[in-house]
Amino acid sequence: MIRRSSRIRRLASVLAGSAILQGCADHRVDLPVTGASRVAVRPGRVGFVVAAPRGTTDWNTDEMAAEIARRTGFGLAIASGSSLEEDERRVLAAAQGPLRFYAEIQGNDRAQCAGQIEIATVGVDRELAARLRALAELIRDAHLRSSHEIQRLEILVEPVDTLAHRASGATRVGILRLPERGLHIELPKCERRDWREAYTSILADFLAQAVTLPVGR
Repeated sequence: MIRRSSRIRRLASVLAGSAILQGCADHRVDLPVTGASRVAVRPGRVGFVVAAPRGTTDWNTDEMAAEIARRTGFGLAIASGSSLEEDERRVLAAAQGPLRFYAEIQGNDRAQCAGQIEIATVGVDRELAARLRALAELIRDAHLRSSHEIQRLEILVEPVDTLAHRASGATRVGILRLPERGLHIELPKCERRDWREAYTSILADFLAQAVTLPVGR
């Protein structure tokens, strides 16, 4: 594993990557945040999709995904929950071709309100997972530096970290078997309810820059 200090030195310049974010802004998707769950599919940057389910344990994930899609320019897919086949069609329609990068925003219903953010992965080896975690931590800390009322949540990334939610079923027979690189992001309750705006911004910046890192195995 790469030492944290060397990762931070290499990735520090990424935080200042306004040019990267500006490039993504060229693909912005105009989506309203309010009522975003009614938008089933919205194409964006070809091959790049952010998705979210509808469900009782996943409230606010559809609105977070819609805002992340707007900021990054990724395609948007909101799962219907009726069948895996229909949800796959929505994701592929949003991708408009081969699915190069897929990020799935989900919530958990654990009793602990402010747990950690867990990111299960596809197409990511240990070195890339360490770099993704360091990138996410840098972006989180930059956003929360002046927001002391918002809790700084720990970020775990598979396979370098052990997760409670590994999304193993989705990687075998679900949507996560489709992308070249995929991130299944599990969010605790407080992040989706009390700190949604801050962590939506954090995730949007993280995903916009994560796609620029070299592809894992």
